[in-house]
Amino acid sequence: MNHMKEKYLQEVLPAMKSTLKLDNPMQYPKIEKVVVNIGLGEALDNPKALDAAVNDLAQITGQKPVVTKARVSIANFKLREGRQIGAKVTLRGEKMWGFLDRLLNIVLPRVRDFRGVPTDAFDGRGNYTLGLKEQTLFPEIDYEKVDKVRGMEVTIVTTAQNDDQARVMLDLLGMPFRKD
Repeated sequence: MNHMKEKYLQEVLPAMKSTLKLDNPMQYPKIEKVVVNIGLGEALDNPKALDAAVNDLAQITGQKPVVTKARVSIANFKLREGRQIGAKVTLRGEKMWGFLDRLLNIVLPRVRDFRGVPTDAFDGRGNYTLGLKEQTLFPEIDYEKVDKVRGMEVTIVTTAQNDDQARVMLDLLGMPFRKD
């Protein structure tokens, strides 16, 4: 069993039971999935950028990414419907827990001038989205082989009813929130 999942079951759940005091044990929030997304506007001009981003995402997550396409045409951005403009990976189960463990214990401490993650990045339904400015923070990426530094979004989808429940759970898991 993964270290982060073990921590959730043995430490976080009992702590949430004492703080949230919900009636039904099935109401306690848990992490459903983690979605890692790279949006590439430059892929319209440079198709090789998409291949490099897909390779980076595959190395980081250990899973093959899905290439995302534009849903609508936007004339101001010279974007046509159906063009490939990004890549995403949805992680569940053991890969999800392993990725979260690496994110919280290895990647976030490597961020330059890190003061914590913002507390206002919740969406109102208990899901948290974290933006990273570069893929080189992950130890799987070889810095010499990177053609261009790209950012990515990590969305943690939870079963929490509201943002407060999700914040309590992520804080107990070790998410380094800013102390404002």
